[in-house]
Amino acid sequence: MKLYISEGNPHCLKVVAAVELTLVQCDVQCVNHEERVVPFLSRPALPALLLPSGGHLFSSNAICQYLFETSGRKPNPLINQWLEWETTELQPALLQALHMAVLQGKATEASKILQGPLSYLDQCLSKGTTPCLTEESVSVVDVVLWGALHPFLSDSSPALGEWRCVQAWFERLAGEEACQAAVLKVLPGKGLEVLKPFVQRQPAPASSQRRDPQSCNSTASEAEDAVRVVSEEEMEAAALTWSRGLTACTEPPEKSHPILPQEGRRNLLLTSALPYVNNVPHLGNIIGCVLSADVFARYGRLRGWNVLYVCGTDEYGTATENKAREEGLTPQQICDKYHAVHAEIYSWFQVDFDFFGRTTTPKQTEIAQDIFWRLHERGFLLEDTVEQLRCEGCRRFLADRFVEGGCPHCSYPEARGDQCDKCGKLINAVELKNPLCKVCSKTPIIQSSKHLFLDLPKLESQLEQWLDKSTAAGDWTPNAKQITRSWLRDGLKPRCITRDLKWGTPVPHPDFKDKVFYVWFDAPIGYLSITANYTDQWEKWWKNPEQVELYNFMAKDNVPFHSVVFPSSLLGAQDNYTLVNHLVATEYLNYEDTKFSKSRGVGVFGDMAKDTGVPSDVWRFYLLYVRPEGQDSAFSWADMALKNNSELLNNLGNFINRAGMFVTKFFEGCVPAMELLAEDKTLLAQVGWELRQYISLMDKVKIRDGLKHILNISRHGNQYIQINEPWKKIKGGDQDRQRAGTVTGVSVNIACLLSVLLQPYIPTTSRTIREQLNAPAACVSTMLHAGGSFVCSLPAGHAIGTVSPLFQKLEADHIEALKKKFGGQQPEDEPPVKKAQKVAPDAAVAAAPVAVNDGAVVSGADPERAKQLMQAVAEQGDKVRVLKGQKAEKAAITLEVNKLLDLKKQLALAEGKSAEPTAPQKGKKK
Repeated sequence: MKLYISEGNPHCLKVVAAVELTLVQCDVQCVNHEERVVPFLSRPALPALLLPSGGHLFSSNAICQYLFETSGRKPNPLINQWLEWETTELQPALLQALHMAVLQGKATEASKILQGPLSYLDQCLSKGTTPCLTEESVSVVDVVLWGALHPFLSDSSPALGEWRCVQAWFERLAGEEACQAAVLKVLPGKGLEVLKPFVQRQPAPASSQRRDPQSCNSTASEAEDAVRVVSEEEMEAAALTWSRGLTACTEPPEKSHPILPQEGRRNLLLTSALPYVNNVPHLGNIIGCVLSADVFARYGRLRGWNVLYVCGTDEYGTATENKAREEGLTPQQICDKYHAVHAEIYSWFQVDFDFFGRTTTPKQTEIAQDIFWRLHERGFLLEDTVEQLRCEGCRRFLADRFVEGGCPHCSYPEARGDQCDKCGKLINAVELKNPLCKVCSKTPIIQSSKHLFLDLPKLESQLEQWLDKSTAAGDWTPNAKQITRSWLRDGLKPRCITRDLKWGTPVPHPDFKDKVFYVWFDAPIGYLSITANYTDQWEKWWKNPEQVELYNFMAKDNVPFHSVVFPSSLLGAQDNYTLVNHLVATEYLNYEDTKFSKSRGVGVFGDMAKDTGVPSDVWRFYLLYVRPEGQDSAFSWADMALKNNSELLNNLGNFINRAGMFVTKFFEGCVPAMELLAEDKTLLAQVGWELRQYISLMDKVKIRDGLKHILNISRHGNQYIQINEPWKKIKGGDQDRQRAGTVTGVSVNIACLLSVLLQPYIPTTSRTIREQLNAPAACVSTMLHAGGSFVCSLPAGHAIGTVSPLFQKLEADHIEALKKKFGGQQPEDEPPVKKAQKVAPDAAVAAAPVAVNDGAVVSGADPERAKQLMQAVAEQGDKVRVLKGQKAEKAAITLEVNKLLDLKKQLALAEGKSAEPTAPQKGKKK
C-alpha cells in the first residue's frame, strides 16, 4: 500500500498517526497540495491510500478505519457514530475556526466556534468509564478526533481549563509516540501558520451558525443545543406564513391505479433491488433496499409528485434449483412459497409497494428476449467458447457462487467464482487456483461450452457519455459514483449473458436453445416485466425518459450491475428506454459486532421481527436512524432501546402527548386562542428552518439526516413548553391564562406538523397522531408545498380527539432476552446431541444439497449428519478467512486450518466418501 500525504494538511495528521499506531506496512509519500494522485477525480484529494487491489481511499476517516481493521482491531458499534459526528458536526466548525484564525487572524473568535463541540466532547468523556472514547486503549476514534483538534489544542489556544476531561484525553494522545511522529512528519512548524497553504485552498465556510453537535449514540438531553440566531425579518416572515393557515389548500388525491405518467407533473419511477426469492431478508437487506425506497416513495407522494414504486422477487438461477432439491419441491413451487414469505414480511414492515411482482412470468420472457434480439441485431453480442468448471460429483456446471478457490490477482484463498471479496476484482471461475465445489468439496474439471457475451467495450463510449450526464444531473450517492468509476477505470470487458442451467429465462437463439440468461442480464429486466404485469401501458414508464425520472435503490454490492451492465443492455437495445437518473446505494448494516446469519441464529431476519413484541414503526424508526448512508453501520439492541426510550418516548412522544393533553385538560379539548409574542415567533422561525432543512435533505434522498431534523423540531417544542410552563400559568390571572393558551396552541400545531413529517418514517404513528389531533387532511400538502410552510393548521376552536401515549418503553430485561435469542444461542428445546452437532453455515452453502448423483445418496452416507457438518465446515471456513484477513499469528491460523481439515474429513465420511483430503486441499495449506 502507498499513502500520499501533504505537509500542512491537518487531515493527513490523523492517517499518519494511524499508520504509526497500527504498524500496518505502508509506503508514505509526501506530495504537494495540488498533486492529483487519484486518477479518476477531477480535483486533488489528499490524503489518499492506494490499496493492493489498485483502488483508492481518499477519505481520511475511511483510511484510518481501514488501517485499524487491517491490523486486526475489532469494530465497535460506537465508532461509526463518533466518526459521523466528527464529519458532520466537528469538521464544519473546525473549518470555520481555521478560516478565521489562519486567514483573518481572529484566534479568539475562532476559539468560541469550538466551544460547543469541545463542551460536548468533554461531557461525553466525563460520563465515560474508559480513558479513551470507546474503549480502554486508543481506537480509531481517538486518533481521528485528536488529529482534527490538534491544530487548536496543541498550543492551548482555547482555555482548556474549562474542559478538564478533554485536556487529559488530548494530553494522553499527544504523548503517544505515533502521534508525535505524525506531527513531525505533517506539521513541521509551530502554530497555525503552517496550515495557511492548506486553508487557502479550502472553500470559504458557511457563516451561519450551526447547532451544537449531537452524537448518534447520545440522548437528546445529554447535549446542550445552541440556539440558532433568528433575525427579526425571519420572525416576521414565519409569523406571516403561520397566519395564512389552510384556507387555500385542498386534500391530497387518493392513489388511483394504474398509476401512469402525467403531463406537467414530476413523474418518479422507483425500484428497489429485487430480493432473491429463497433468501429470507435480514434487517440489512430491508433497510438497504425496500425500506429506503418506501420512505422516499411516501415522501414523494406527500410532496405531490406522481410516484410509482415497483419491486418483486428475483426467482431464477442455481440457488432456486438447489433449494427446490433440498426441500423436495419443484423450482416453481419454491418460488411460490418464498414469494409469499417475502410479501408477508414487507407487508408487516408497512412497505407500500404500488406493485410487488416476480420474475417467473411470461412478460419476463417476452421483454428479456426482445432486448436480447435487439442487441443481437445491432451487433452488441459476441459468441465465444468458454471454459467452465463442471462438478462430476454434482453432475452439472458450477454457478459462480458454488465454487471458490485462490484469487488469481491477490491470492486470497476463498475467492468466489465471479469476484474476489478481498481485492474486489472480477474473475472467471476457471482462473481460480485450487478450485473446490462448495456443494460437495470435490475438485471440478474444466469443460468447454459455447456462450453469448454482451460486448461492453463496444458500448463503453455510449455508456460513459450517459454516465457523465446522469451522475452530474442526478442524485447518485458517492459510493455509487466511486464503484462505477472503478469499473470503468481499467476498461470494460465482454460479459457473458448465458448460463448452462435449466431454471431461467430461455435464450431464444436456436444455437443456444439449451441455455438460459445469466441472472445479471435477466434480473434487472425484472423491473420492466413487473411493471408490465402491473399495467399493459408499462412503456409509458420505461420508454419515456423525457417525462420520467428513475430512482434505483440498493446496497452497494449491486451498483455495477445497475450502473454499467443493465444500462449498457438498454443503450444497446436502442429503444428509447428510461435509464436510471438517481442511483441510491447504502453501505452495509451489520448486526452488533458481526454479520447476519440465519443458519447460525445470529441477527434478526424479516420473518422474526414481528415476534419480538417490538412494533413495526419502532423497527422502521431505528433502522432509518442508523441507515448506513455514508459508511457501514451496526444494529445494536442496546442502542435500539436507547433511541426508542430517549428519542421516541422522551423526546417525540413526550412532546406530542403533552401538547394534546394540555388542550384536553385545560381547554376542554379545543385549541385555544393564540396571541404571538416575540418568543413564539422565534420558535416558528426555528421550526420553519428545520422544516426547510428536512425538505432539502429528503429531496436529495438523505433519509437518515432528514429524520434528525424531525427530532430537532420536537426538541424545540419540549424546550418551549418547559420554559413557559403552561401547567402553572393556567392557574394564574388572565394574562397568564392567555399565555398558557398560546403556548398550548402553538405546541399542538407543531405536533400536527410532526405528524406529517413522520409519515414516511413511521406511518402508523403518523396516522395515530393525526387521528388524535383530528387533523385536516389538507395539512399534508400545505406543510410540504414548495420549500415548506409551517402554517397554523389547527386554528382556535378546533376540536381534537382522544389523546393517548404513542410509544412504550423498551425494558432492559426484554432487550437482553431478545439479544440473547438472536445472538446465536441454540434453542433450549433441541436435543443435546443435535445442539453439539449443529454449527451454522454461510447462507449460500446452507442452500446446497447433500445428495449426489442426482439425488442418490452414497452407500454408508448419513445425510442429516452431512448437512450439519456442511454447516460446521462453512463456519470454520469463515473463521479461517477472518484470521487470514487480520494477518493473525501463523500458529493460530494453522490450528484453525487443521480444525477445518478435520471437519472436512468428517463430512466426507458422512457423505460415504473417502476421508482422505483431496489434492487441492493440500495445495491450499501453505
